[in-house]
Parts: sequence; structure tokens; C-alpha cells
Amino acid sequence: MKTTDVPRYTPDWLELRESADAAARSPELIEELRPRLAGPPLVIHDLGCGTGSMGRWLAPRLRGPQLWILHDRDPDLLDRAALRMPRAATDGSRITIATARGDLARLTASTLDGASLVTASALLDVLTAEEVEGIAAACAAAECPALLALSVVGRVEITPADPLDAEIAEAFNAHQRRGDLVGPDAMAVAAETFARYGATVRTHASPWRLGADHAALTAEWLRGWVGAAVEHRPELAGRAEAYLRRRLAIAATGALRVVVHHRDLLALPASRMLGAAA
Repeated sequence: MKTTDVPRYTPDWLELRESADAAARSPELIEELRPRLAGPPLVIHDLGCGTGSMGRWLAPRLRGPQLWILHDRDPDLLDRAALRMPRAATDGSRITIATARGDLARLTASTLDGASLVTASALLDVLTAEEVEGIAAACAAAECPALLALSVVGRVEITPADPLDAEIAEAFNAHQRRGDLVGPDAMAVAAETFARYGATVRTHASPWRLGADHAALTAEWLRGWVGAAVEHRPELAGRAEAYLRRRLAIAATGALRVVVHHRDLLALPASRMLGAAA
């Protein structure tokens, strides 16, 4: 991942999606993870932390003292995340926050020395296969589990249907694969890569389910979804503009339903599996 001062996501977008993200993430994987965490204290590295929504969701679900090390390339997002992280777990144990600005390409086992967990949300699909490999290799060398949430899988369901839905979806998915990005192939790539490094991999569905209560998020998601499709296929512009107007009009009435499919991934290193069995 190239280091840059330009943030990939705006804080407004990250704030808008937080409640849908929280509702979508898989609590089932947390149940499997808990007994395999080394600590106390739990030392958790949150990669591409954004405004810290993963930490706000996960930290209260874990017991005992925690040290969260927030990683992002954008200093403004790091500051926001650090300020808004919880300071106490559900059982009252202290949560301590540290930040690390930098490039995920430099993630190594030494970075993760003493880590109990590596986590991320909505990150895998904007990485290259090489970057996914780097995360898997670092986790394997550090014998550290990884919980990687909300990777898009290239499937969207919109009700009521529109004749242009499939064409927009296909162009969007192609845009997500631009350059060397894994895009909607992220889950398959990550599962294979972590398994190759000896991890036991579990995945679980984590779809967004957007309806009348998510009008602002639905509208912003539609604009981004259609905009990316047109960026990949400019010849769609005229039809896509009319399509977006139709979709936004239905969304404004509260009648549009959107399911954006994601999956969460849990990778458990062999040493943690053996430890749990013992």
C-alpha cells in the first residue's frame, strides 16, 4: 500500500457507515476467538483503523485489560480514533490506546511482537494480494490470530429490482479489481493465504441490510457504487445518471431495500489451536 497523506476514506463516510458495520460484523467469530487470546493484557493491533469503529465495537466484547495499537496512514483519522476509543472494558478493566502512523507494507513480525490479535474492518478488499500475503506472513511469524471484518464479496441485492442493477454491479466489481487490488476476491485470497501459512480459517457472512432507517447511508452508498461503475465504464454515464436518479427517488420514500454482502474472516495460528486443545 502506497503511503500518502490523502485519506482513502472521509471521516463523514466512516461515521455514516458505523452503525451498519456494527450490526453486520459477526459475533459468532468472537466466541471462537475469545479462548485463544493471549493475555492479559490483550495487545490488539487495529490495521487501517479509520475513525476507530472496529475498536469501539470489539473492545467492549473482550474482558480484561487491553492495549489497542491503532494503525493508519492518516494522522487526522488516528487522532479521531484515539479520542473516541472506550477507556474501559465491560468488566471495568482499563483500555490503553497507542497510535502508529505508517504503511501496512512495512508490517512485520517484529511490529506484532507480543500481539494477542490483529484486526481490521473493510480493509482486505482495498489491498493487493501481496499486501494480504504480508499481513498473513507477519501474523504467522508472530503466532497471532487475525480477525478481519467486512470484506465485500461482489454481491448486492436491491429491491425493487431495476434492469440496470446487474450491469452496474459488474462494472463496480471490475473497478474494485483495478490495478492489482483483490477487491471482491479478497475473502478467497485471504483464506487461501492464511491457510498456506498454517492458520485455521473461519469465515462468516456479515451483510449490510439497508432499509428505511438507513436512508442517508443508502443514498451515499448508491452514489459511490454507481460512481465507481461509471469510472470503470465511462460509456455507462448517461444510463447510470438516470438509474441513480430512479434509485435515489425510491430510497427517499423509504421503499428501497439493499443487501450488500460481506464476509468476516478469523485466522487462528496452529499454536493457538494446539493451546486451546490442550
